[in-house]
Amino acid sequence: MNDRLAISYGLAAVLLWSTVATAFKITLEYMSPIQMLAAASLVSSVALAVVAACQGTLSKLVVTFRQRPLYYLLLGIINPLVYYLVLFKAYDLLPASQAQPLNYSWAITLTMMAAVFLGQKISKQDWLAAALGYAGVVVIATKGDLLALQFESPLGVGLALLSTLLWAGYWILNTKNEADPVLGLLLGFLLSLPFSFAASFYTASWQSIPFQGWLAVGYVGLFEMGITFVLWLTAMKKATNTARISNLIFISPFISLILLNQIIGEQIHPSTLAGLIMIVAGLLIQQWKKKKSHSSE
Repeated sequence: MNDRLAISYGLAAVLLWSTVATAFKITLEYMSPIQMLAAASLVSSVALAVVAACQGTLSKLVVTFRQRPLYYLLLGIINPLVYYLVLFKAYDLLPASQAQPLNYSWAITLTMMAAVFLGQKISKQDWLAAALGYAGVVVIATKGDLLALQFESPLGVGLALLSTLLWAGYWILNTKNEADPVLGLLLGFLLSLPFSFAASFYTASWQSIPFQGWLAVGYVGLFEMGITFVLWLTAMKKATNTARISNLIFISPFISLILLNQIIGEQIHPSTLAGLIMIVAGLLIQQWKKKKSHSSE
């Protein structure tokens, strides 16, 4: 029963995450990246506060913050503030069908960074996964013209790859966080809000944003930054076999490409699909390595 529930929660999270690349592009038609960040962060903060209240942990929010105020401020500056600002700008500069797979390589980046900052050993399979993944990144970024090495938007590609460093760095810092994960995420959003709103009021006007923009950014706040994270955590907690749940995430980028094509009419370049398959193959190699190490314990 628990496994069936876990798969249901996991599938719900994956399906919702599959829609956010489309939602990003729709929202960016009406808002600047910093406005999108500020509004979506506010929606996420409210959603996470409601979840924490339902779980009975909201009363511990202030105590949790007082235990490590600078630590939570640093987490909030990395995610959501800098990470999502960089990611949204990458989506603003690139077709979503390119930005999304490039960002998807963050798990490979995490392995490399964990070796540097946590002293974890990099195996031959990790190196193979990294080689496949980053070869896929180059294929996507150059639209398959590897010899020319010409990028449609060098800044956009650079920002998409920078987002993988920021996200991996955030999770490395989170390994030292023993607090409730929902409270930790909520604190990051709350602490980032003054910065994102101050920057948005300074750089852009909030007037004349149509209701479609507000609906789109509300969707992003709920289902990219907020509720979906809780669904995924619940799935992982209920699963007796977490590998079966974590493998569901590999469905997401392919569904995302279909939605981008069908909903906003974005043309999917063959090199994007080829590069994405290479990235996912690298991630699957990493998963296989983890399964082997767990089974040998």
